[in-house]
Amino acid sequence: MTSAPPTAPAPTPPAEPSPTPSQTVGPFYGYALPFTGGGDLAPPGHPDTLTLHGHVLDGAGLPVPDAIVEAWQPAPDGSRTGAPGSLRRDPVTGAVIGRDTVTFTGFGRVATDADGHFTLRTLPPGGVPYISLIVFARGLLHHLHTRAYLHDAPGLTGDTLLARVGPARRATLITRPDGPRTHRFDIRLQSDDQHEETVFLDFG
Repeated sequence: MTSAPPTAPAPTPPAEPSPTPSQTVGPFYGYALPFTGGGDLAPPGHPDTLTLHGHVLDGAGLPVPDAIVEAWQPAPDGSRTGAPGSLRRDPVTGAVIGRDTVTFTGFGRVATDADGHFTLRTLPPGGVPYISLIVFARGLLHHLHTRAYLHDAPGLTGDTLLARVGPARRATLITRPDGPRTHRFDIRLQSDDQHEETVFLDFG
């Protein structure tokens, strides 16, 4: 009497693939992403223009001279549809010629200068008391999301996210007055002995 052949073991299911490791954000973005007038969201001469400016600083409090800051916000009427116009190109040469200086698109992108300073000129966001910011900088594996809450914006005290943050960290999200219609907002990538790291948001 012959014995039955041994049963073959069940095949092992394939392992779930792991995510591909991230590369650092830079430094290529400094060449490819900035565009003419990237920080000028508000049309020139608009009476409601406000200025949002500050420095991007590393953990030692030193300026980051090659960062990029993006701004995303609703229009003053609260609409979030956006509009084309930020990245117009010359129809003949294909070169980026920037904004049309008329349309408010709700989007801006500006590089920091040698002192780590950035400037955005925009209009008050409608329906929310903040401007959403995204930071790209050398050494980061992912870009960072934060919010610049305008210190004089309606609805600031009733914002639910801001209320959930402790007082010391909350201060890192609120602009400081720095002249007429001017808001100062420094972005600290890490804490030091005297300053808290800016609160960054996880949208994963």
